[in-house]
Amino acid sequence: MIYGLNILAQDIQDDSDNVTRFLMLAREPIIPGIDRPFKTSIVFSLEEGPGVLFKALAVFALRQINLTKIESRPLRKQLLGASDDSNNGYPKYFDYLFYVDFEASMADEKAQNALRHLKEFATYLRVLGSYPVDTSMI
Repeated sequence: MIYGLNILAQDIQDDSDNVTRFLMLAREPIIPGIDRPFKTSIVFSLEEGPGVLFKALAVFALRQINLTKIESRPLRKQLLGASDDSNNGYPKYFDYLFYVDFEASMADEKAQNALRHLKEFATYLRVLGSYPVDTSMI
């Protein structure tokens, strides 16, 4: 036990495929500056159809925003209580959720424009947060 928490797996830091992500939670959104490099993490869902994922990712390419991570999670037939501007908190069904990290701050106008564009056809969109890129660890 560490900090009153149970250890679920030992020595994962020694696994070469291990990736550790840390989260900082806040009650109110904090808009970061653009004075240093930032990454932003989002999650979204799309209707199924040809070229829909291409269209979603193109909103970033058109604005020269580099994507650093893309993951998809299948959620077929699972009801997700999602709260965003478009669905008023009512549970919805999603086929896939896409988790994307990109190199830009939410204070950056091109990031705001990309997300406004994505929101036009995403069935769900949530900004998980923006955070500074720690270049001293690279």
